[in-house]
Amino acid sequence: MTGARTCTLATLRGSIERIETHDATAADRMALGHAGADAALQGGLALGAVHEVFAEGRQSAAATGFIAGLARRVTGRRPLLWVRQDFTEIESGALSMSGWRELGLDPRLVVTVRAPDVETALRTSADALACDALGAVVMEIWGETRQFDLVASRKLSLAARMSGVTGLLLRLAAAPMPSTAETRWIVRAAHSPPRHEAWGAPMLDTKLVRNRHGPVGHWIMEWKCDECLFRETPAHPQPVAAAPADRPHQAAAFTQRRRTG
Repeated sequence: MTGARTCTLATLRGSIERIETHDATAADRMALGHAGADAALQGGLALGAVHEVFAEGRQSAAATGFIAGLARRVTGRRPLLWVRQDFTEIESGALSMSGWRELGLDPRLVVTVRAPDVETALRTSADALACDALGAVVMEIWGETRQFDLVASRKLSLAARMSGVTGLLLRLAAAPMPSTAETRWIVRAAHSPPRHEAWGAPMLDTKLVRNRHGPVGHWIMEWKCDECLFRETPAHPQPVAAAPADRPHQAAAFTQRRRTG
């Protein structure tokens, strides 16, 4: 019995070591659409890996929108499982499926699971990541928690690597800690550029603060709802009033008065 346990432990350690030393440049990737971010990520977000997104301050809505965009990019037309700790709904509100649709996403492909505590959220997410029928699994938990330690992070990364399902961890009111995540992002809302229409595209201030196989970076990203892509912020010059083309006689009369005056 002792020999069998030793063999099992050695196998698990070997699997963990392969995960932690895996060359992600060989893994499948999904481009985000933002040229700078995709370059830093060597082509896009690594699939079959775990990525962390932290909200800066009280920016849970911005972080939720960013992780929803990531989920849309990596899932394609496959289902998304979103595991939410109950307390996050109390603090941040429920997910809006009408808002989800306005972002260009299909709410019919989203399955939400409510977890009463962090332990349940971790267990549910690990089980879901082992199911290769899913496109991605989002785990949303609130606050600092000792349950989500390096061992728990390794378990999620192992499940994602074995199945090829991408794990997205949404951390609210928490500080980054050591983990096996492929990337770590800190997100807040960005100012929208001046526009003439009533509504503009969502603008996000994103910081890539951990990238296991490339550089970090800081970008303002615009989420294009129609194309379901992140893009660089377009250059918007300050608006200038157009010349009154329908009143040329008034402009000529004003010029004539200045000359005679």
